[in-house]
Amino acid sequence: MTEITASMAGNVWKVLVNVGDTVEEGQDVVILESMKMEIPIAADFGGKVVEVKAAEGGFVNEGDVLVVIED
Repeated sequence: MTEITASMAGNVWKVLVNVGDTVEEGQDVVILESMKMEIPIAADFGGKVVEVKAAEGGFVNEGDVLVVIED
């Protein structure tokens, strides 16, 4: 299993995947909002989403796990 983490601190504006979804490398999985900017967070690899740890409207710090993907 591999984790996708936040590249910066910010509010979770939108979660684009659900548990069970298949994602491809480069696909956006979460959009963060920081300083009135939208920052898309993309998967570095493809696989199946097994856990979504980010909740829309929540706050995350840099390095927090957003989504867990299984190869």
